[in-house]
Amino acid sequence: MNYVPGDLRDQLAHVGYDVVQAGLVCGSGGNLSARIPDEDACWVTASGAWLDRLSRTGFTAVRVSDGAPASVGALPPPRLAPTSEIALHLALYRARPDVNAVVHLHPQTALLLDALGEHIRIVTTDHAFYLGRVSTVPFRLPGSTEVAALTAAMAADGTDCLVLSQHGCVVMADSVELAHKRARYLEEAAVLTYRALTLGRLDNLREVPEEFLDRLATRPASAVTV
Repeated sequence: MNYVPGDLRDQLAHVGYDVVQAGLVCGSGGNLSARIPDEDACWVTASGAWLDRLSRTGFTAVRVSDGAPASVGALPPPRLAPTSEIALHLALYRARPDVNAVVHLHPQTALLLDALGEHIRIVTTDHAFYLGRVSTVPFRLPGSTEVAALTAAMAADGTDCLVLSQHGCVVMADSVELAHKRARYLEEAAVLTYRALTLGRLDNLREVPEEFLDRLATRPASAVTV
């Protein structure tokens, strides 16, 4: 194993540092969470947390079932307020019992394509393997129960990567590591799409064949590796 071992907060802190360095988000413009094993709770970034400066103290525990502060083991309920997008994270965990990590970012290329009315093309087999199909959630106010409910409804069919129109993206997975990879591959697919657009060749950009996507969609969960 070459990923960050141990505490989920350490893994999420690693994601936060990496995605800021990669330009997928600025400062505190995104939020991260991970479901705590055997608990009705998740760790989530605190309100206003800078993603590249996270430590274990930058997370708060929230109950998935009702959004209340949660005690984890011997730790008392946290005093930090959770991210303003907490409703989005909780709605996704409730809609998708298979999801254990949610990453919400504001990647520039993906958002620029959305503002131009273009969707992200699935160009390579890696994009197909890690992303599957990318859906776009119509604009709703950030932090609202409306955007949370609509995103969760669109993810309920197993979609793991969604662009929140004129807002950001959300990716999810059964592990922090896989969610991290999906966030990276989503922006890579967006960059390739944008380059084809600037070359005036977007109509000629070949996507991965639908039958390959269909084959991936029917593979057993045990076949998905990170």
